[in-house]
Amino acid sequence: MSLQADLLLTNARVRTLEGAGRADVAGAVAVLNGRVVALEDVPARRVIDLDGAVVAPGFHDAHNHMAWYGLSLAEVDLRVPSLEALYDAVAARAATTAPGAWVVGAGYDENKLGAHPSREALDRAAGGLPVWLKHTSGHMCTVNSAVLTELGLADAPVDVPGGLVVVDGEGRPTGLLQEQAQGLLSRLVLPYPVATLVDAIECAGRAYLAQGITSVVEAGIGGGWIGKSPVEVAAYQQARDTGRLPVRVELMVAADALRTLSAHEDDGIVRGLDLGIRTGLGDDRLRIGPVKVFSDGSLIGHTCALTEDFADTPGSRGYLQDDAAALTRTILDAHRSGWRVAAHAIGDAAIDLVLDAYDEAQRRWPRPDVRHRVEHFGVSRPDQVLRAAALGVVPVPQGRFVGEIGDGMLRALGPDRAGWAYRYRSLLDAGITPPGSSDRPVVDGAPLLGLHDMVNRRTDSGAACGPQEAITGLEALTAYTRGSAYASHQEHDRGTVALGKRADLVVLSDDPATVDPTTIREIEVLGTVLGGEVVHG
Repeated sequence: MSLQADLLLTNARVRTLEGAGRADVAGAVAVLNGRVVALEDVPARRVIDLDGAVVAPGFHDAHNHMAWYGLSLAEVDLRVPSLEALYDAVAARAATTAPGAWVVGAGYDENKLGAHPSREALDRAAGGLPVWLKHTSGHMCTVNSAVLTELGLADAPVDVPGGLVVVDGEGRPTGLLQEQAQGLLSRLVLPYPVATLVDAIECAGRAYLAQGITSVVEAGIGGGWIGKSPVEVAAYQQARDTGRLPVRVELMVAADALRTLSAHEDDGIVRGLDLGIRTGLGDDRLRIGPVKVFSDGSLIGHTCALTEDFADTPGSRGYLQDDAAALTRTILDAHRSGWRVAAHAIGDAAIDLVLDAYDEAQRRWPRPDVRHRVEHFGVSRPDQVLRAAALGVVPVPQGRFVGEIGDGMLRALGPDRAGWAYRYRSLLDAGITPPGSSDRPVVDGAPLLGLHDMVNRRTDSGAACGPQEAITGLEALTAYTRGSAYASHQEHDRGTVALGKRADLVVLSDDPATVDPTTIREIEVLGTVLGGEVVHG
C-alpha cells in the first residue's frame, strides 16, 4: 500500500473478531489518524515488533462504576477473610483518622464473613469515630452508632419505601441499611466535590488502561443512592477537558436525576434533563448513554425480587425498589422521551416487570433498534431469555460474579436455579449479542478474570456454578469487545479490528481463544492502545 501509517504493530497474532465465527486472524495492524488502515505490514513512523504476542480489540466494560471504584481505592479494603480482620482494618484506619472524620470502607461480603459487621463492635474498633462500611454489592451498607445518632436512628428505625433499616429482636437498628435506606446517608456524605470526583475518575481510568480496558459504561450518575453529585457530568467533562479522562466513557443517568419537562405536546418529551438532553449527546470520548432505572436489589444481599423464595431464606423473595406501576411509568416516560433505558433487574420477578414495560413501550411508541438493556439479568428463567431475544432487548450479565461471589449466589438460589444465574450460553443460543461487564467495584473487574469465569463457571471455592452456561474463550473475548460495543450502539466504530474502525487495542501474552481455559486468568496485558496511541506498556 502507498501510505505511511502512524503506528504498525507487526509480528503479531491479531484477533480481528471479524469473518466467519469471528475467527479471522491477521499478522499485523497499521494505524493512521487513530483508525485502523491496514491488516498487513506497511511503512510506518513507529513500528513495534510484538514477537508473536496477541492483539485484540480493547476491552469494553459495559457496566462498571468508575467514580465509585476510584473513590474506593482510597477507602479501607474490606475484602478480608473474617469479621475480626475487618474490625482490625477499621481500627488501623481509625488510628490515623482525624478527630470527627469518618472511617469509610468498601467491599465486605457477609457471605464470606459469616455475618454483617456489628454496630457495637464498630464503635469499639473506631473509638467513637463515625464508621460507614459499604457492602460489596453496593446495595447495602453498615454504619455504627455515631452515624445512626446523626441520622436520628440510634434507638428506632424509620420506614423507607424501597429500602429497609434493619433492626434486631428488640426493634433497635443494627446499623445495616438496605437499598433505598442508604439514601438516608445522603445529607451527611453527599455531594462529593467535583475535584474529588475528577481525581477518582482519573485514578480509575489509569487502572483500566493497565488491564486493557479502552471503553466503559458508567452505570449510574447524578441521582439516587448510586449518584455522587447532582453535577456529576461536570466532573467527567472537567476530566475530559483537562486530559484526565484516560478511557472512553458512556454515562448512564440515574432516573432520579430526570424531571418532568414542559416541552411541546407534539414532541412527546415528557421526562428528561434540562434542555432536552438525552441518550446520544457527546462524542467518541464522552457521551450520554441510557437512563438507569433500579427495579430491585442484590442477589447475594437477598434484596432482589424473585418469584420463588431464596433457597437459604424460606419465606423471603426480596422486593422491588418502588411500586410496580411507578417503575413501569418511569420506563415508559423515558422511552417515549427518546431515552434508551437500562433497567437494573436481577431477580426474575423484576425481569418480568422490566420486559413487560419494554414491550408496552414499543407497542405504544415504536422505535427501531432501540436496544433497551436489562442490567444484570441475574436470575433469568428460560422463557425470559427467549422473550428478551424477541423484544430485541440486550441483557447485560456479569460473568465475573460466578467466581468472586458465586458461592453466595449458589446458597441463595440452590441447585435447581443455579443455572439461571448470569447466563451466557443461553443468551448466545437465543441469538442475543451479550456484552462483557464487571459491575466493578462490586468485584475485581479485570476483564481477563471475567473471561476466565465466563468460560470456566467455577466459584472461588471451586464449585461448579451453572456449567451449562459456559462459553468458549473466543465467545467470551467477543462479548467483552464487540458485544459491549453493540450494547452501546457503537459496533460500527469499535469492538473489532477492522479497516476504518478506531484503533483501540489490547496486546496480550496469550490467546484467550486457544489457551488452556483454566489459565485464561494468567494471561498478561502487555500493552494498551487508545485511538492509535500507546497508553500502556
